Amino acid sequence: MRIVLLGAPGSGKGTQAALLVEQLKLPHISTGALLRSAVEAGTELGLKAKIIMDRGEFVSDDIMLKLIEERLSQFDAIPGFILDGYPRNIAQAEALDGLLTRLERPLDEALQIDVDIEKMIERIALRASEEGRSDDSEEVARKRMQVYAEQTAPVVDYYADKGVLSRVLGMGSVEDVFSRIMGVLQIRSYS
Repeated sequence: MRIVLLGAPGSGKGTQAALLVEQLKLPHISTGALLRSAVEAGTELGLKAKIIMDRGEFVSDDIMLKLIEERLSQFDAIPGFILDGYPRNIAQAEALDGLLTRLERPLDEALQIDVDIEKMIERIALRASEEGRSDDSEEVARKRMQVYAEQTAPVVDYYADKGVLSRVLGMGSVEDVFSRIMGVLQIRSYS
């Protein structure tokens, strides 16, 4: 199964992706983790990405697509994957569709995790203090929410128009949200 997880920063995509990985035995492809790994390694791409991420902005579409294509080409991602953090705009969604078409592995499900914006800001601030992430200050989080509303929210409509979108309430316990997601995937697998 090929799944894209959607939701604003702090919506719980990473947490839910980890549970899905355990349940479905598919690789979790987190663009955030891919980028942080490049930053930690001090690669040229990582250094460029750090500057952009610290401003609360997203890295360029071409860089992200190259990272994702490389990761999707690895053996463990051939049966399926859980993609978290991409696409962030319509151009990326179209580029991902093009990539998946070339790989002959179309998307099965786009899951939107809906959470109240102020709750997401609280989650991000907590994560920043626990993990010491410079890209998670409250000021940067608010900027990311604004960018999300302008650029990423339309991706939800894009996948709805393609007939692969499901929305899941992201409030409540981690287990409650996961149960909702698994219910959606079970329904989708019978469609």
